[in-house]
Amino acid sequence: MQAKPSRPANSVLPDFQQYQLDFTAHIRNPKEAPRPRGVEARRMKIYNELLYNNLEGFLLACFPVLHRILGLRKWAKLVREFFAEHRCHTPFFRQIPDEFVQYLQNERGQREDDPAFLVDLAHYEWIELNLSVSTLEINLADVDEAGDMMQGVPVLNPILSLQTYQYPVHRISPKFKPDASQKEETHVAILRNRNDAVKFVLINAVTKRFIELLQASPITGREALLKIAQELNHPDPEVVLKGGIDMMQMLKQSEVILGTKKA
Repeated sequence: MQAKPSRPANSVLPDFQQYQLDFTAHIRNPKEAPRPRGVEARRMKIYNELLYNNLEGFLLACFPVLHRILGLRKWAKLVREFFAEHRCHTPFFRQIPDEFVQYLQNERGQREDDPAFLVDLAHYEWIELNLSVSTLEINLADVDEAGDMMQGVPVLNPILSLQTYQYPVHRISPKFKPDASQKEETHVAILRNRNDAVKFVLINAVTKRFIELLQASPITGREALLKIAQELNHPDPEVVLKGGIDMMQMLKQSEVILGTKKA
């Protein structure tokens, strides 16, 4: 890996600014960026370890499964790449995992020794933290919890994220590490319930589409199901409506749906 240049070509900086750039470049990537002049190696090592360990600590708390799967060497290599190559845009420590996911999704690219599911698994683990710290709250003031979801307008949990992964992320573990030939499109509704616990609900493509329709506009359950029947070109919409009753009950029990909108 090549260290990023500490300053733009042909730029002239005051000595103290150049020293700061050299200092931080070495902390980010000690193997590629030389230790700045005048700093004792022992002292520099303390800075290096302190900052790296702090960064790694925040990532370990959010990505325990990814850490176990990669193992110590590959995990440390990935964290060092993130530290060396990415520039965070937040002053908040708890948002370091957000930056890590952005780095994997948008900057790093797939590398030769990466697990095929690396980005999917990282996002799956991160979304739990993201929803757990969300400032959104469940408000039942305008919700009829016993309302008829077929005739009424279902109200979705506001702390909800719909995700589709290319791999069965919920089953990935040190004993199950799917390769590219084992892709399995997996739809998940992730939510924070009334007890402030984050839950993962496996759903199918039809259920995901149903939730998307409810997110898009305030329509009744029946209207959403008929829309799906139309999109599927189903020969008997009543079959879709009948199946939709069980689906909506499942979503309500899971707290994806909270009830219906009060008149």
